[in-house]
Amino acid sequence: MSDENPQQPALPAAPRPRRVRQRNWLPSLVWLIPLVAALVGLTLVVKLMSDRGPQITITFRSAEGLEAGKTSVKYKDVNIGTVQTIGLSEDRTHVQIKVQLTKEAKSFTADDTRFWVVRPRVAASGVSGISTLLSGAYIAADAGTSEKTVDEFTGLEAPPIITRDASGKQFVVHADDLGSLDIGSPVYYRRIVVGQVAAYELNPDGKGITLRLFINAPYDKFVGVNTRFWHASGLDIELNASGFKLRTQALATMLLGGVAFRAPDDDFGMAAGENTEFQLAGDEETALKPPDGHAETLLLYFKQSLRGLSPGAVVDFRGVALGEVKSIGIEYDQKAREFVMPVLIQIYPERLGRKLLVGARSDEKKYTEKERLAYFIGRGLRAQLRPGNLLTGQIYVARDFFPKAPPVQFDASQTPIILPTVPGALDELQSQISEIARKLSKVPFDEIGADLQKTMKTLDRTLNSAEQLTQHLNNDVAPEVTAAMKDVRKTLDAAQKTLSEDAPLQQDLRQTLEEMSRAAGSLRVLTDYLERHPESLIRGKPEDGK
Repeated sequence: MSDENPQQPALPAAPRPRRVRQRNWLPSLVWLIPLVAALVGLTLVVKLMSDRGPQITITFRSAEGLEAGKTSVKYKDVNIGTVQTIGLSEDRTHVQIKVQLTKEAKSFTADDTRFWVVRPRVAASGVSGISTLLSGAYIAADAGTSEKTVDEFTGLEAPPIITRDASGKQFVVHADDLGSLDIGSPVYYRRIVVGQVAAYELNPDGKGITLRLFINAPYDKFVGVNTRFWHASGLDIELNASGFKLRTQALATMLLGGVAFRAPDDDFGMAAGENTEFQLAGDEETALKPPDGHAETLLLYFKQSLRGLSPGAVVDFRGVALGEVKSIGIEYDQKAREFVMPVLIQIYPERLGRKLLVGARSDEKKYTEKERLAYFIGRGLRAQLRPGNLLTGQIYVARDFFPKAPPVQFDASQTPIILPTVPGALDELQSQISEIARKLSKVPFDEIGADLQKTMKTLDRTLNSAEQLTQHLNNDVAPEVTAAMKDVRKTLDAAQKTLSEDAPLQQDLRQTLEEMSRAAGSLRVLTDYLERHPESLIRGKPEDGK
């Protein structure tokens, strides 16, 4: 073929074609599902992180009833968090509860927020947490108000009596002792429960108790500067010289105790502010009585038994209580060489009236207490023990005037002042009885008894003789007297017949007179005989010839 066309040039070789793959820009459906899942998960994480609140740690003594991941944290029955973990502290004295709060509960990280476990409880304030028997225990919260935030809290072992959302006021009350009161004990106003005891503590000096009372609104307006508080706990039983008294506010106070308050004459005065301090009296009578003013301490010495007298016994002046007995004791008097019984009393002179202290007239001289007491002692003022209750044997101290009391020397410089005393009426009666007993013991009862026996024998013989005499009279003298009386009767009958209308007066008069003469003669003879022989009334008429 080259021989046929040797002069033609050779043609270039054709290029080889290249194979190019077509690119697909759409993703595969296989990768779409994990991408969507990742996006959903990321969204949930972001939402969870955005809704998640702070995490706090609460310390309790025990984790009884709590479960990690289940137990809720509630405020007014609204969930504000969940318990995440429960762990034991390093020293094994308490448990640590980690709680995850919601975003809305961020304010519960305030420093003064309180947490406690709600479970069934029986306390002075009543029975609580009954609903947890079915739903289980949960942690309750009381929102704080502090601006300082923390993430660690110490939980309360008992629910607080007063929460911060309660409406009312707190008052401070001082008492000598707690009595039967406890946290949650009710507070009464006119026997209506208006509050409760929120807290109590021992004073730093150990000489009293300080209580905090919470009075609910609107009853807190009845607490004024003149309000008085007193114990209304249990049964207030008083058995003293004044008799038997029983006071109580309600049946619940017998078990739970309580506090009551009122104002004298319902005059509350200005409303009391928050945390106003009051004094707690022992009973209603003590709380509502008027102010006593200055107290005066006196010392009494008795030489008699003090059985029935005890501290707290009333000191009386003619029925008016002036004070009370503070203490009693016993001392040995070296000079008299005998034991005496000192009694320390406290009285309030203002109970005798203001006129006594300032004078009846404005221009009258004002005497000091010692000068006034010296004057009264000179007038016969003395102290005496008197029985107050015969049933219990209690006695009290009476101050009164005894004009016939012997004079005594009064020393106003002594401290305390000594008030002279006089023996009690019972002691005088006992002395008189003892004196009579001593005199009776000197009477020779044995000799009197012997003489009495002799007299009785003589009297017995005399009675026998009298009996015999009576028999003689009945047998001897009585028949003759009876016969004489019969003759007199016959004479009277004859005289009656003579004086009758149909009687023959002229014929029978002489005969009647003769019979009367004979009867009179018989009586005269009998009378003459009795005059000559009066012994015949006893022995009878002797027989003829004797």
